[in-house]
Amino acid sequence: MANQTDAMFVLIGFPGLPVMYHTVVSCLLFLVYVVALSANSIVILLVIWKEHLHEPMYIIIVNLSLSDILFDTITLPKIIAKYWFGAGTMTLSSCMFQLFCVHFLGSVDSFIIMFMALDRHVAISRPLRYSAIITKRRTILFSIFLWVFASLTSLVNAAWHASFPYCGSRKINNCFCVNMAVMGLACGDISLLRQTVYYMAMTVLIGPLCYIIISYIFIIIKVCSSVRNEGLQKAFYTCVTHLFIIAMYFGPRMFVYTAYQVNLVFSLDFSVLLLCIYTYVPHILNPIIYCLRTQEIRQVIGTLLRRKFGLNFE
Repeated sequence: MANQTDAMFVLIGFPGLPVMYHTVVSCLLFLVYVVALSANSIVILLVIWKEHLHEPMYIIIVNLSLSDILFDTITLPKIIAKYWFGAGTMTLSSCMFQLFCVHFLGSVDSFIIMFMALDRHVAISRPLRYSAIITKRRTILFSIFLWVFASLTSLVNAAWHASFPYCGSRKINNCFCVNMAVMGLACGDISLLRQTVYYMAMTVLIGPLCYIIISYIFIIIKVCSSVRNEGLQKAFYTCVTHLFIIAMYFGPRMFVYTAYQVNLVFSLDFSVLLLCIYTYVPHILNPIIYCLRTQEIRQVIGTLLRRKFGLNFE
């Protein structure tokens, strides 16, 4: 890496996008960034501000919101600057740092969503022992462990990528540095790296996903056996909305990694569009589905709106 620290990579974004649509796409990405940043920041500030929200469930949600904010801030401003100002070049070090952050924060999201499923499973199946099993201290410590574990695996991934020479085209046909876009630019035999990256990605995705699915099956069974009528419908709707976000997060990622591994060919623009959808849409929906729809958060926001504008948020 020392011999190529001055090597410059170029972010292409959407490779086949006509110039006339660059402004539209960049403004859309900017809007996505502003909405995701605002929604997740509101969640974090509300949880920090209101002491009665210092509970395990909201601590977990804060971790998810923080991860999403960091991901969006590390990736979106650069691609927006590329379309607005033509500032799409990156040094090798910058690209490797972005690659590390992308997969680090993506892994954190996967682990935190799994942790959230564990929290809900215990809350519904063991309601009387919930406060003894899921304590604030344990939640904080386990959250820290997940961040550290995700960072170590992603650091190995980024260091391995950085060890390869990049002697040909350095055009990254994507909106940010990601495994599949960077691997194709490396010189030398990347077969072992490619296989390792795939198995690591599947481990990070399939492991948590299996636990999440099993947890929600038990949750739905418990809800159906203990709640009736309106309560059942409300609880079932909550589970369905959570599962929708989970499917949007895990499903496309597993498809893209598998398609790349088996050399399934589809257009670069479709690949980039799919990546943007399954990456950024959940970042907007997460605070709404997991937090802003909860009764405690709605009460806090409702109180603030009534005091400030005389509005009713119920």
